[in-house]
Amino acid sequence: MSLVLFIHALREIGSARTSTWFASGPFIGTILSVIVLGERPPVEYWMAALLMLSGMFFLYFEVHRHIHQHERLAHAHPHEHDEHHRHEHNEEEYKSKHDHYHVHEPITHSHVHWPDIHHRHIH
Repeated sequence: MSLVLFIHALREIGSARTSTWFASGPFIGTILSVIVLGERPPVEYWMAALLMLSGMFFLYFEVHRHIHQHERLAHAHPHEHDEHHRHEHNEEEYKSKHDHYHVHEPITHSHVHWPDIHHRHIH
């Protein structure tokens, strides 16, 4: 399950954010060992945990917005219809998340985004 979520996260939020979030696993395990087993990690561990949590906090609340251009792209992936997915379907498919081969036409716009599958551009 962890590997499936890791690969999904790589595709959705990029490698840097995925690595940071998945690196929090040992800290969660330690907190559970403190609660369940009564373990007492050294002070250095808690300082490292604070640094990791700070990084996660900054990544989570980062706002990345600028005008960018999407090139023409043809591929298949799960999606809902939004500004990146404008194509015709029957009424039922249009309302829910679905997966099929489709073409993204070029578009230039600005919105808050992370480096996901649709936002691979140079800064």
